[in-house]
Amino acid sequence: MRTETNLPVKVRRIVLTGFMGAGKSTTGALLAQKLGWGFLDTDAAIEARAGVTIAQLFEQRGEAAFRALETEAIREHARTEHLILALGGGAVEAEPTRDALAQLDHACIIFLEAPLELMVARCIAQPGAAERPVLADREGLARRLAARLPHYRKAHLTIATSELTPQAVADHILEALSDRCVAPPRAMREKEGVATP
Repeated sequence: MRTETNLPVKVRRIVLTGFMGAGKSTTGALLAQKLGWGFLDTDAAIEARAGVTIAQLFEQRGEAAFRALETEAIREHARTEHLILALGGGAVEAEPTRDALAQLDHACIIFLEAPLELMVARCIAQPGAAERPVLADREGLARRLAARLPHYRKAHLTIATSELTPQAVADHILEALSDRCVAPPRAMREKEGVATP
């Protein structure tokens, strides 16, 4: 079900990696709710800053320019405490991004793993899927996934999501990190309107 390698003793930030359709955004939002932490999807942050969609960024400026923006967004937000950060599927391809993640302290990087066909099916079911012709190129997707897997597998924790609901995935992560996640001070949670026990 999961692989644990050198889990941090204290976790103040969680980074979710995996291919598109792995469930990073859905799981991240659930985890943030359960922990009383913040949640950020880097793709959404990039789109908000650029004022265009990821697809438009790729078309207008190319993948290299997008990856540079992605690395910048990750560096900007990844050091925030009490944050769940969901990375874009290809973020791990960029060496500067991998370096930034490797330098994080009190961070747990989690790889959400699923079969390619299941992830593609999840993507197709999402709004706007018709705008993603990349989904039709299964061979290209398989090559991209194969190239990224060695980087994904360097995560502290791997969760196989194919047989689990997003809620169950979040619960498995919390179980694996039991007593490791450092909650924000009670006063901060109350100020932010987060329920406290």
